[in-house]
Amino acid sequence: MKRHFMEGLRDGVPIALGYLSVSFSLGIMALASGLTVFQGALMSLTNMTSAGQFAGIAVIASGGTLLELILTQLIINLRYALMSLSLSQKLSEEMTLWQRMVVAFANTDEIFAVAMGHAKSLTFPYMVGLQILPILGWTGGTILGAVAGRVLPMAISSALSVALYGMFIAIVVPAAVKMRPVLCVAALAGIFSCVIYYVPLFSSISTGISIIICTILASACGALWFPVSQESEEKEV
Repeated sequence: MKRHFMEGLRDGVPIALGYLSVSFSLGIMALASGLTVFQGALMSLTNMTSAGQFAGIAVIASGGTLLELILTQLIINLRYALMSLSLSQKLSEEMTLWQRMVVAFANTDEIFAVAMGHAKSLTFPYMVGLQILPILGWTGGTILGAVAGRVLPMAISSALSVALYGMFIAIVVPAAVKMRPVLCVAALAGIFSCVIYYVPLFSSISTGISIIICTILASACGALWFPVSQESEEKEV
């Protein structure tokens, strides 16, 4: 079991280093939005999702309601439910229900990709080893960013906070170049967001509701215009 844990720990090092750099910008953004260092750290420790935290901070900063925050997180993080269903097929049969719940907590995109690429059955010690460093990296980076945001000049803090937007661009652009549906859905989300922001008729819509509307509309258009056939799904499986 110790060997499995060490294997997971080794595989989690690159993810942890990536999370450390990205969450640094998140910490700066959290502090700039009115959150304390402790609040930002607690959010990262209990909510392992960059997109979800980014949207959550935007809702909090704009004074959104708790319902808006819940709905935003539900929609943005819904993909993790599908990823968990897929991951559960590779988990060891000896893994208990509470162990599966622990594993589900930090089933992020990167951890999911590494776990699915693991040749052997996924044991609980391996998954704990794989997840523990990314969790510490994500939380630690947020703390470092929030602390740095207090001492760094405003110009530098603002420049570093742009890195989080760069991360999302780096995620979307390669997929959009290869797949037209991704490009169209991303463009539609941007268009819907601009319409809600600039058209006076929609000025009363809050940031949280705006994120929810744009996500649902863009996703619905993508599903309608670019349906995935059953044959394609079977090939992927």
